[in-house]
Amino acid sequence: MTFLLAWRPLSRVWTHWDRLLSKTSTLQGGGAIRKHVESLPHDRSHLLIHPGESGGPTVLFRESIGRWLDAHLSDDRASDEGTGGVLNSVAFSKETGTVCGKIPIDILIEDFFPSCSIDWFVSDGDVISPGERVLTLRGPSDSVLSCERVLLNILGRLSGIATLTSEWVREADGVGVACTRKTSWGLLDKWAVHVGGGLTHRLSRRDALMIKENDMVASNPGVDPLGSIPSAISSIELEADALFAVIEVQDSAQAIIAARAWSESQKTRNGTEPIVVLLDNMGPSECCSTDEELKRLGLREWCILEGSGGVKREELPTWASVSGVDVVSSSELNMNSGILDFSMLIGGI
Repeated sequence: MTFLLAWRPLSRVWTHWDRLLSKTSTLQGGGAIRKHVESLPHDRSHLLIHPGESGGPTVLFRESIGRWLDAHLSDDRASDEGTGGVLNSVAFSKETGTVCGKIPIDILIEDFFPSCSIDWFVSDGDVISPGERVLTLRGPSDSVLSCERVLLNILGRLSGIATLTSEWVREADGVGVACTRKTSWGLLDKWAVHVGGGLTHRLSRRDALMIKENDMVASNPGVDPLGSIPSAISSIELEADALFAVIEVQDSAQAIIAARAWSESQKTRNGTEPIVVLLDNMGPSECCSTDEELKRLGLREWCILEGSGGVKREELPTWASVSGVDVVSSSELNMNSGILDFSMLIGGI
């Protein structure tokens, strides 16, 4: 039995990049995360931006940004007209929030509006107040007006995600906060979560090995999930995927079986990497019981516990104080963030 035949080679490529690139936080947002959370495999930001404060976007991220920009500009029929008198236009915030959007907006101007120039008053991850200036756009009037809406749409959406994420991170009080693959703008949404202090989780299906209930059912039709889990664990190619492997379980019994099977596999190869056990729709109380039982059995050190499914913002203090999980994941960060409101004025404010 295997779950990986269609995408194993590319999975090795991703793992190779993981080992080459530093896993340090790249922006202010990362500082909001407790130290042990920074080492979670759910942080894939090193695949989006090169290490170091001056690091730019990776090829992966830049190509993704280019595709999104091309789509937005095409829909808006926006282009670098290069005509009209030179204008200065200032973007400013109308709300308090966390700024995100500098990387794609710089690429927007550099690649699509070369007749314009941009100066920033803030950096990604900065918290801004109403009326605060964010950037100045200078160029021919037709070009400035043509790119204005796309620029503000990017700034508003990504800053909205970063702002909501920062609020979740604060309320989770040290438990990691990760988004999911339920995104609208792909890697841009993932980046905004990182800027807000959250964890990107997998960037794509090929970014990490994740064995879900449907995988086990498809590979072992008619077999009880309890019997499928050890087989699923044994199918993992440890040298390629041990750095980031996730198995989804539905209850405490499945979690214990997964942890035990993983620990035995790791001991056989003298490995030390833990597996991410995704506790699906189990809630803080059941997650707590699972955490305690794994500790009692001496299996907790082999697990990173992820609470997922139905995680609500108002329950974050309970997750932080009761659940025992290392990280919670939710699509709320991307799908229900709202837009941070910005405006632009010719001549500034």
